[in-house]
Parts: sequence; structure tokens; C-alpha cells
Amino acid sequence: MSSGKTYSIAAIPADGIGPEVIDAGITALDAVSKALNTFKLDFTTYDWSTKTYKETGKYMPDDGLEELKKHDAILFGAVGAPDVPDHISLWGLRLAICQPLQQYANVRPTKIFRGTDSPLRRCQPGDLDWVIVRENSEGEYAGQGGRSHVGKPWEIATETAIFSRHGVERIMRFAFETAQKRPRKLLTVVTKSNAQRNGLVLWDEVAKIVAKNFPDVTVDKMLVDAMTARMVLKPESLDTIVATNLHADVLSDLAAALAGSIGIAPTSNLDPTRENPSMFEPIHGSAFDITGKGIANPVATFWTASEMLAWLGEEEASKKLLECVELVCEQGILTPDLGGKATTKEVTQAVIDQISKLT
Repeated sequence: MSSGKTYSIAAIPADGIGPEVIDAGITALDAVSKALNTFKLDFTTYDWSTKTYKETGKYMPDDGLEELKKHDAILFGAVGAPDVPDHISLWGLRLAICQPLQQYANVRPTKIFRGTDSPLRRCQPGDLDWVIVRENSEGEYAGQGGRSHVGKPWEIATETAIFSRHGVERIMRFAFETAQKRPRKLLTVVTKSNAQRNGLVLWDEVAKIVAKNFPDVTVDKMLVDAMTARMVLKPESLDTIVATNLHADVLSDLAAALAGSIGIAPTSNLDPTRENPSMFEPIHGSAFDITGKGIANPVATFWTASEMLAWLGEEEASKKLLECVELVCEQGILTPDLGGKATTKEVTQAVIDQISKLT
């Protein structure tokens, strides 16, 4: 029996490789909790997926959010299938959880693991070590807009980006606090206020106001297009990055690729008030092209699981799990996306073997 607290975790494997990597993640989490014996994890799995949608017309039941609120955290796989439009699957499950549960801070750390290679020349572990903070509740993904005169030559579609002072201020404050906790205390605010002269001018203005409360944080501003070049050419010049919903979504995928593979990148969808449970997911998506082949990279889910443990207050377990994962990478036990030949199960077993040495 565990001598510490028991955490209730909702697991939503969902689509594609989601079930494969979530199974691996739960296996690793159980191994860590047993090895350290300082806490326990109680998982409840919810079969909410595109299959559920096609059978019932809904990705999750009407009382789904209330059910999730009973848990301490949510471990999410991936949603999306080739035979259902992506906007239906995204808004039917992932965003249907993030937005009502006020998970307004999306946090995406990126680094080069020992034993893996970046496609960037001369970029070594330590040169690329970033945290991207993404506004996760409004902006370009606010869901405001519509279509009229559908099918006609004069059809109109509107997609309205929403930037509220409240929404911008809370994500800026979170980003500055994140930067403040990191050794370099450096924050880059990404914008496009030269072209988007209303919402992103407000974004810039609020960033300057919030910055006054964090004199120990060095802050600079980058237009999003210039930011892509800086990420590639001067990765060592960056540390903590804050960007809008859309901009950070794109930049974080670039960041993962620059670190070696999107298969290693984690995401935390956080409600910093802790009124609602936060949700943790790998960013790689459902990847139907490799579903069922047994080669999905579980590293993103392991890192995601590590982030979840840290959020729950189990800092030691979080650090040890990530250390075990990096040791496995260093040994060259890698899935094909990282240039290796290992299967999902082989990587998972290697991580379990490292965890067993913690006892």
C-alpha cells in the first residue's frame, strides 16, 4: 500500500495511437507510484472517441464535464479520425473539455533529450530548452463566427478572434510567473500587432503592464514570422515564450520538430486556479498512419505524465520519471520517428526497467 495521497485520474485514450500511448503512460505511472511508494494513482478510463461519436452522435455524454470534475487530473490521448472532419472532433471532445473547465494556460515544454538528435546543425542538448505558454481559452480559437449563403459564389465565412483584457492579463501573468521560476528568467512575447492592430495591440499593451510586476524577468517582443526564424537560427537565445492560441499552436509544433520529433512533445492544459481538473496530453495527435503498428513514440506521453505528477505536487516522482525516460533515450532505445527501431512496448519496458532501479 502507498503511504501517501491517492490521486483520481480520468484517462481518455480516444483515437488513433491514443490508446497505445495512454496504456504505456499508465503503465509507467503505476510503476513510478509503486517504486516510490509515496502516492497512489487511481485511473478511471472513459471510452469517449470518434467511435463513440459515430455510434451516439456525441463524443462525450451530457454529464461528461461533471464526471471529469470528480477527478484530480485528466490524461488525454488524441482525438481525430480520417472519416470525421477535424473541426467536429476537436470541438466535440478536446475543446469541449478545455474551454468549459477554464484550462486557459496551455504549457508546452521542449528540449533535446540526451541520445537524440536535432535537425539543427550544432544544436546540442541544453541549447534548445524552452517552455511555450499558449493562451488556451480565446484568441483565434474562440469559436466566434459563422457562415452564410452556403454554397453560393458569394458565400461568407467569418472567424472572429477574441482578445479580452481579462484573458490576456491572466495568461501574461502566468507566463511571467513561469519565466520567473526558470534559471534564465527570460520571456519572449510573440505578437503580430503590426498587422492585427486591435486584438494584438491590446496583447502588447497588457504584456507591458504585467511586466512591471516582474522586474527580475527580462522580456523581449517578437513578431511571429520573425520568431520562426529565431527559433531555427538562434535557439539558445530563447527560454520562455508566450503566444496566442493560434501562434503558439503552430510554434510549438515547430519547436517539437526542432527538438527531434513531435513524438516527444507534451502538453498541459491548466486551470491555474485549480477550481477544475487540468488535462495533460501528448501533442502528436491521433497519427492514423501508424495506428496499430506498435511503433508510436510513448515519450511524449511519459513527459506528459511527468508534467501531470508535478502539477499534482509529486515533484520528486515527476523528476525521476523524466530522468528514466532520458536515460532510455541515451541508451539509444528509440522509436522510428527518432531514427531508432524500437517498438512502443520496447521503449515502455526500457523505461519500466529504469524505474525499477529507483527502489
